[in-house]
Amino acid sequence: MVWSPESAANAYLDTLKLCKNELERKKSNPSVIPVQPQKSEFISALAAGTSAQLIVEVSPEASHSTIALAAAARQTGGRLVCILPQEESLAPSKEVMEESGLDDIVDFQVGDPAELLPKYENIDFSLVDCNSEYYEDVLKIIDVNPKKSVVVANNIKEGREGLSMEVPGGKDGILRSEKHMIGNHMEVTMIGRNAGMGWLKKGKEEVNITSPDKRRRPKRKIQWVKKIDEQSGEEHLYRLAKSL
Repeated sequence: MVWSPESAANAYLDTLKLCKNELERKKSNPSVIPVQPQKSEFISALAAGTSAQLIVEVSPEASHSTIALAAAARQTGGRLVCILPQEESLAPSKEVMEESGLDDIVDFQVGDPAELLPKYENIDFSLVDCNSEYYEDVLKIIDVNPKKSVVVANNIKEGREGLSMEVPGGKDGILRSEKHMIGNHMEVTMIGRNAGMGWLKKGKEEVNITSPDKRRRPKRKIQWVKKIDEQSGEEHLYRLAKSL
């Protein structure tokens, strides 16, 4: 996978601001949107950093993850398809995206995910909310981009797992997948010839972003990126770690 630290940083900061604004608007009723800002920032940076073009989310309603993925799609010039199983979720979901200024980035589709998902091929980045009875079947039918793809299973309940797969193709007949638990309820599966979050290629250089369960960590050279919000004038610092 080719990793773009600049795109990741931009999407991260964009999501940080947008989710903060959304929390302020919804603080009288925080149950409207699941509050997982740190995970949302991670999702956005990961989708943008891997230059995802086709992003698909399956969720009961628009949430912080939808905002995060839309911010990533805006950064990469891609598109986000959000599949909503229930019609009654469409209006409030559109309202959330309009308030975030991302309504032109998201294509909402309403209906059975098992029927709608097959319409989308070579998906670069997908996220499935596992707070539903159908999530296991949905994860199995995602048509991933065999060259590079990321599948996120979010809100996994205790004792359950997300995606476990091997994709046909590749030099030896198989494009491998590797999964990583992020926190207690999120699983990230990396798919491709260099599957895994440990080896994302930046041009010809390989950058190690070792998963949290690794005991031995490489030395890192710290690089700081400063971004200035054009409207508010606020300065944001984002730290990028580069393996030596």
